[in-house]
Amino acid sequence: MSSYEDRLKALRAQLDADRLDGFVVPLTDEHMSEYVGSYAQRLAWLTGFKGSAGAAVVLPQEAAIFTDGRYTLQVRDQVDGKYWSYQSVPETSIADWLKAHAQNGARIGYDPWLHTSDWVKKARAALADKGAQLVAVPRNPIDAVWADRPEPSKARLIVHPDALAGKSSAAKRQDMADWLKGEGADAAILSALDSIAWTFNIRGVDVSHTPVALSFAVVHDDGTADLFVAGEKVGDDVRQHLGNGVRLHERSNFESYLGTLGGKAVVADPERAVAAIFEALEGAGAKVMRQRDPAVLPKAIKNAAEISGHKAAQARDGAALVRFLHWLSLEAPKGGLNELTASDKLEDFRRQGGDLRDLSFDTISGAGPNGAIVHYKASEETNRKIEVNSLYLVDSGGQYPDGTTDVTRTVAVGTPSQEMRDRYTRVLKGHIALATAVFPAGTRGVQLDTLARQYLWAAGLDYAHGTGHGVGSYLSVHEGPQRITQAGSSQAGSDEPLRAGMMLSNEPGYYKTGEYGIRIENLVLVVPADVPGAEKSMLTFETLTFAPLDPALIDVALLSEAERDWVNAYHRKVLDIVAPQLDGEPLAWLRAQCAAL
Repeated sequence: MSSYEDRLKALRAQLDADRLDGFVVPLTDEHMSEYVGSYAQRLAWLTGFKGSAGAAVVLPQEAAIFTDGRYTLQVRDQVDGKYWSYQSVPETSIADWLKAHAQNGARIGYDPWLHTSDWVKKARAALADKGAQLVAVPRNPIDAVWADRPEPSKARLIVHPDALAGKSSAAKRQDMADWLKGEGADAAILSALDSIAWTFNIRGVDVSHTPVALSFAVVHDDGTADLFVAGEKVGDDVRQHLGNGVRLHERSNFESYLGTLGGKAVVADPERAVAAIFEALEGAGAKVMRQRDPAVLPKAIKNAAEISGHKAAQARDGAALVRFLHWLSLEAPKGGLNELTASDKLEDFRRQGGDLRDLSFDTISGAGPNGAIVHYKASEETNRKIEVNSLYLVDSGGQYPDGTTDVTRTVAVGTPSQEMRDRYTRVLKGHIALATAVFPAGTRGVQLDTLARQYLWAAGLDYAHGTGHGVGSYLSVHEGPQRITQAGSSQAGSDEPLRAGMMLSNEPGYYKTGEYGIRIENLVLVVPADVPGAEKSMLTFETLTFAPLDPALIDVALLSEAERDWVNAYHRKVLDIVAPQLDGEPLAWLRAQCAAL
């Protein structure tokens, strides 16, 4: 089908055939993943929306697409307002919209493999108020009309060495077994792909930018496990790596296996496991314990090997970024560069730097006004030239076997305006305030978020995204449970206590619609803080990302002496870590960029 209008018509016809009066289309897969394989890109296929978070509802006469503040501009560029109304989350939820728009007695379909049980409960209650009902579909109606839908990846699993993981899979499973016994549980369901990859020390290439493999797992209280993955994906190296303690099954047999757990006490994560898993367990007569997946917290708290590997990956990644920024400083003023040529060149430098397996997400390469689109992705249709006397924002990262990186730099091409320098410096001041924060153990990210916004707030400014997300170890670039975001945020994890060993981003920003965007992002590690005379355990952040800030954008008069000292110390560390990897013109350029303020 050539047009999105045709696709919407085809879906409505299928809904009519299925005796449904509407259908909910989330952007996720059977694992509640943020980034999904091409076979699961149903929202993008139906609407044209290419963001990483969103959902849609289709009714017979109207349709709506739901996105958060990161995609306010992008969704209007990619999704035709003639056919779709734009809804902002969390101001409007799908359940509330359905309650207002569904007809009395309507049958609204949903795929139980693509929603949490909590979402189903809320949506069902909202529809009941209208005399309407939520109906689980045996087959997703989009799949019925998506003629050229890709097959799930058949790529082989990859062994992740224990030396990089820092702990064997058997030891991780034994820790889980001990936890299960303490909880009085017999088994735990692992359905989140990064939890499975971490637990079994395996990786894959089934999802763009996230090195995971399509699979499900059940870990038992004796440390053994059942792993459900297509047999064609498992080589002898993986079988030997997994050992006798892991029983292999076809992924397609997972649902029927759940039916054998009757009488068992089974942990399933209400945030990460889909409604269909809960329904299968309850239908089998299992005692379902709604608790967090036992891989989530130990995965988030990095061990010494993971931290060491990350720092090595960061050093290589920093050198690649510096080579790119030097190249940009020479080429951009000539006026011939555009967003796509720039992002391609950055990827080239990363590949030259060694052992890059993938980007950690689609590079955000935003020139001028496109930099104000928070999760912008350049395409042939939107590709802008990088103009002189403008700002260029580049948010990018790499997946390396020893670590996952994520860094944003904003650079002036030509001469920036005084307003640009003011806004950049306010963002920098907030970045420094968070980077240098000292806080008691038990502090949540939601309690720190204001530190990063305070200097923007003082000028009546703000930004519509979180300040920090967790980061995986050669895994998801957005990893829970920890997060730094505002109170009342719809994003999970804002109330998670920060613990030593957790990695997060520090990324305040400012976006002037139609003109420019600014973001400064480094990754940080939560570490113990040595506070003389402290009466309780204190924590702070160690910065992990090393690449120069743009001195042309820093208004030194707005910085305190302590802030100037921080910038100068940071740039000295950039030189210590990155300079030994460079020579010639890139090295000379880096030294000039890192000159003391």
